Amino acid sequence: TIRPVRRSYYDPSSAPGKGVVWEWENDSGTWTPYDMDVGITIQRAYEKQHPWVDLSAIGFCYVIDFATMGQINRQTQRKRRVRRRLDMVYPLVSGTLPKSQSWPASPGAATAPPVPACTCPQCLLVMSPLAAQGGRRQAASTPALSSAGASSSPPGVGGGKGSRPSLGTLNRSHLQRLAIAQSRVLIASGVPTVPVKNLTGSSPVNPALAGITGILMSAAGLPVCLTRPPKLVLHPPPVSKSEIQSIPGISHSCRKTTKKQAKKGKTPEEVLKKYLQKVRHPPDEDCTICMERLSAPSGYKGPQPAVKPDLVGKLVKCSHVFHLHCLVAMYNNGNKDGSLQCPTCKTIYGVKTGTQPPGKMEYHIIPHALPGHADCKTIRIIYNIPPGVQGPEHPNPGKSFTARGFPRHCYLPDSEKGRKVLKLLLVAWDRRLIFAIGTSSTTGESDTVIWNEIHHKTEFGSNLTGHGYPDINYLDNVLAELAAQGITEESLAQEKD
Repeated sequence: TIRPVRRSYYDPSSAPGKGVVWEWENDSGTWTPYDMDVGITIQRAYEKQHPWVDLSAIGFCYVIDFATMGQINRQTQRKRRVRRRLDMVYPLVSGTLPKSQSWPASPGAATAPPVPACTCPQCLLVMSPLAAQGGRRQAASTPALSSAGASSSPPGVGGGKGSRPSLGTLNRSHLQRLAIAQSRVLIASGVPTVPVKNLTGSSPVNPALAGITGILMSAAGLPVCLTRPPKLVLHPPPVSKSEIQSIPGISHSCRKTTKKQAKKGKTPEEVLKKYLQKVRHPPDEDCTICMERLSAPSGYKGPQPAVKPDLVGKLVKCSHVFHLHCLVAMYNNGNKDGSLQCPTCKTIYGVKTGTQPPGKMEYHIIPHALPGHADCKTIRIIYNIPPGVQGPEHPNPGKSFTARGFPRHCYLPDSEKGRKVLKLLLVAWDRRLIFAIGTSSTTGESDTVIWNEIHHKTEFGSNLTGHGYPDINYLDNVLAELAAQGITEESLAQEKD
């Protein structure tokens, strides 16, 4: 798989410019660095001596508390430790920042006089394919990696004068020819075959057998290992229909959802009235929706609700205070399902529902055990959502959406707690909260079906991706995520009623 890469430059006064890295502690007790932009945001607030920073403005539902050096999930209230490292020194760039550069750098560069090439083995290796294919033209290069300046891409394989396919257009045959050509140049130039460890022992192996990465590593004198990677086990061994069992205490083995329409007849003002108390003397603080003072009129400038902009209300459970004008506007911009979620603490009022597209959920027991749960069988859940057209509740009504990776298989231990999680997942499914339509954080694709903040285990017999077992905290974590969506044991009683 060929993917584009890029280099980023940061101001010397920024976190990476100072060698500062912010990290969070994961479930295994090791530390994971935040993305660079997130780390810069955290460092900026830290340097301004703010007591905390809310990352929701950049798309993350976390608050970083500098007093306790902790990360708090605003929905689940789960806390993790964070730390600030000062030992990651980044190279400085002298002079003005270089511009992005492709190959050739300009139309005239294709016919410019050749520049003497670097003769180190690695540059010889990278720049040799054209010479190996008949010497159509003399290749020129700067060293592959530079500490100050943008790197130039190597010429593509094949093509006539001025015709150089970009890296993104190289297919498998191009890469194979490139590997073979590069290995021939290595051998012809006196670079010997390297001892490559394979599955049957060590022997001299042509570097081309190790692929592009292996060739570059061997040219630099680094060891290359042709061993198999750890096996990713996504699915259990084949299961016959006679081995599949229904789940005791849960009726049926399949649940379908359709597009549920919002309840009609009540205006937004009528819906919110039962969740609020009027405040005659607003406190001297900001409304966290419009960021104007509560003592002043609402700063919301969109379609105007039928509520006076200076009225203030307090939510009855959590006691957070907002402009009524802002709350009605927020409700109108949501799912309009009769529920409300406090924008400050995420407390849910009413029954929260989502915008999950229509689909089918199957569930049953299979006669295999999950790692870490050898004492019980496994509950298998199969989600299937077809592609379709977005409805009025979705980001782009009338536009088609994709549904990648379906059917999706997920697994729970067939234990008391595992069955409890399944029952709550069924409630989440009925309320259309397990999936949504949005932009995939994995592929970047927009208008596609994505998971909706309730984590599932999709890896059956291993945990290489973090989506498998053993994971001693998973069942407790998913119960907390369900509770953050308003789904608890009380919900099961409500569903029966």
